[in-house]
Amino acid sequence: MSLYSAGAAFRKAVQEESPLQVVGAINANHALLAKRAGFKAIYLSGGGVAAGSLGLPDLGISSLDDVLTDVRRITDVCDLPLLVDVDTGFGASAFNVARTVKSMIKAGAGAMHIEDQVGAKRCGHRPGKEIVTKQEMVDRIAAAVDARTDENFVIMARTDALAVEGLDAAIERAVACVEAGADMIFPEAMIDLDMYKKFAAAVKVPVLANITEFGATPLFTVDELRGADVGLVLYPLSAFRAMNKAAENVYTAIRRDGTQQNVVDTMQTRAELYERINYHSFEQKLDALFAAQKK
Repeated sequence: MSLYSAGAAFRKAVQEESPLQVVGAINANHALLAKRAGFKAIYLSGGGVAAGSLGLPDLGISSLDDVLTDVRRITDVCDLPLLVDVDTGFGASAFNVARTVKSMIKAGAGAMHIEDQVGAKRCGHRPGKEIVTKQEMVDRIAAAVDARTDENFVIMARTDALAVEGLDAAIERAVACVEAGADMIFPEAMIDLDMYKKFAAAVKVPVLANITEFGATPLFTVDELRGADVGLVLYPLSAFRAMNKAAENVYTAIRRDGTQQNVVDTMQTRAELYERINYHSFEQKLDALFAAQKK
């Protein structure tokens, strides 16, 4: 009997939906909501873990264990293949990268992306980024590929080189990463569609477009990105941003008005929550157990 492979499921999703929409799920509840909305793959953002789970900026502060905690919570309840942001690999050596890969597979992730920034990394859409040499990035990819315990687990190489060295150098890095075994390429902070087209033509593997709000990349549509030969479209923190804004509005209203009455219509109802997390089936099992004990 063959074992389920989240990596194989992720690859299948990329093949079946072109481009594959991958939406960010900041927690297990949002993973279920993303599945309900019809998405075929989900994403855990490193910046989301830092801001959402730790209340810290995305500056290389989060640890491997911080990310794994959220990965496990998501994969425990949602069977959509999960792409995970592992920053620079959570350590300075190939051994750290290898540990990260093995841990992601054990935790149920289907794919990860690793980037070419220095250890003290920052958001890909912020100024002042620093990157490692092309050879060091190639070594990261080689270490990741070599460490796979599931050959279908997807190793995606992210390059932040556009803002530092320019388009040609970024493409050159991406090609070198593919030669080292990267399955897919994530060129960060692209500013026009032609850039994606050039990456796709050069690397000949699926290319991901990060369509994050308030960043350097315009909010291109799926149709526009399909025309640029993009293979995956990422929306890393869209729901998280909306959730935060909604929470702020509710807190402000309760403090200001002394009641939540004026914002109740913006909330998910109790019935909706219970339906989304399959509450009643759990409760029915509990009732059956109690009934059996009474007998």
